[in-house]
Amino acid sequence: MKIKFLTSLTLSAFAFFVSAQKPVELSLKLRDGSNVSGTSTMADINLITDYGKLVIPTKNVTSIQVGIPTDKASYDKAKSFLSQLGNTNEEVRRAAYEELVKIGIKAIPAISDYINDPKNTDEYNGEFTPDNALNELKSNANVDEYTDGKDIIDIDGQYTIGGTYEFSKIEVKTEYGNLSIPKEKIKSIDVMFISGDGSNEFSFKLVASKNISANTAGGWLKTGIKLKNAQHFTITASGEVVLASLSNQKYKPDGSYESSTGEKYPTTTDEYSSTTTYPAYGNVVYKIGEASTTALKAGAKYSGSATSAGMLYLAIYETVYNASNTGSYNVKVSLK
Repeated sequence: MKIKFLTSLTLSAFAFFVSAQKPVELSLKLRDGSNVSGTSTMADINLITDYGKLVIPTKNVTSIQVGIPTDKASYDKAKSFLSQLGNTNEEVRRAAYEELVKIGIKAIPAISDYINDPKNTDEYNGEFTPDNALNELKSNANVDEYTDGKDIIDIDGQYTIGGTYEFSKIEVKTEYGNLSIPKEKIKSIDVMFISGDGSNEFSFKLVASKNISANTAGGWLKTGIKLKNAQHFTITASGEVVLASLSNQKYKPDGSYESSTGEKYPTTTDEYSSTTTYPAYGNVVYKIGEASTTALKAGAKYSGSATSAGMLYLAIYETVYNASNTGSYNVKVSLK
């Protein structure tokens, strides 16, 4: 997995003292394939990176991809059982193998390190081998080749950074009661910060070289805002982008544009009813839910209610994606 690190200026903006627990809405995907949604509290995230500790404010966290957790006790315990898998006695190997699998996902880092260490040249026969133990544990924990060893934090839907987010469990209040979910059971977490003053306003940047609705490789920006059905929200946008896919014309969020020769044109939405949801080129558009294929017009200013429940996604409308696009829109989303 490629990690895009924040600039030093952005990092310093995030680095301040950890504050108290803050209310959040969470949507968790568990490793067994089930989903859990509810409310909880979360302090600003202490992320241990290769470059030092980073404190990320809760309100800026969009999602968390949970890596493969481990701890020293589990690591050392796994190593002791791994050393017994080369024993000539099959019953000793069987017992060590079974104990190794009982450790669960936390044994995976130790087994991987053991297998990749050139000093471990023992030959293993039969079914009780480190490779078989690794494959069984990965299967049990739903871990594939795309699972990162680190925890990956998505910030403002624009930046990702990897490290170790140290927590043992998450307490979630659901409509079916309170749940306490251990870290090793969690695959990913979508986070929506709930402002204590009731005025939830979020800021995002749509980059023309990436956040195009036609870009099938991450063109839609995941805001981390989970809308409820009929919930009122507003979207306002400003800025300018140059769309190489449209003869390098300059566009604004309302769809107005300037040709490469300097001639200016009003928004193309004038061709349609002012209440249409059909977007024009250059418009800010939104959709609700990752699976949705409908790009709804927001333009420079939109106020309305969600017609379904789900995560809010934003993009710049264009039917062709060109990575040579330049410029960006600054977008604010407010929730009632």
